[in-house]
Amino acid sequence: MDQSAHSTAMVAAISAALADPGPDDRELLDSVVRVARSIFGATASSVFLFDRDSDELVFEAVSGEGEEFLVGTRFPAHRGIAGWVADTGEPMSVDDLSASALFAQDLAERTRYVPDSIMAAPVVHRDEVLGVIQVLDPHPQSRSSIADLDLLAAFAGQAGLALHGLVRSRAARRALALRGAQFERLAGIVQVLAELPAEQRATGLRLVDSLHDVLAGMVR
Repeated sequence: MDQSAHSTAMVAAISAALADPGPDDRELLDSVVRVARSIFGATASSVFLFDRDSDELVFEAVSGEGEEFLVGTRFPAHRGIAGWVADTGEPMSVDDLSASALFAQDLAERTRYVPDSIMAAPVVHRDEVLGVIQVLDPHPQSRSSIADLDLLAAFAGQAGLALHGLVRSRAARRALALRGAQFERLAGIVQVLAELPAEQRATGLRLVDSLHDVLAGMVR
């Protein structure tokens, strides 16, 4: 990679990290699954990230059954109800999973909870399926109409914003890590700025802009 492309990649990585600070996205995801579980009267609610590199669905947030240990657990991306939703980009509601050919009971058993019913919807950001949101064993009155799937889709929209932020933030950190020790201090500055409150972050960014102008003047 030439110096110009190298610099461009670094700027893109830093911009992504600053634009989408991870902690806020994590809190939003956790809030989405908590509220969805409550609204639907479900035993559990969760959001999967579709990891295209490994072709797996990864639990990113869980409320209810399994919340103590499921985050980070991975499953094949194209199996089960969640896999079907991720593949097709379409929502699904199943009242009797024992009668569904799509239900992967062996995967459910690995979570230590086998549901009887499920509602699931794709988590989409800018027309790209980033993952799946699901609620397990929702109250019967909460899965009886198209309006309920529309409500789940609204939760999926919020989850999409959070997943998009997490994906960008992780990609930025990986890019910075790959640059080696020469960029460790720069990565540290990025991390500090990303964790600052909005007003203080704005002040920090102004300092970075000033430093950029000084350094740019040195190479003219």
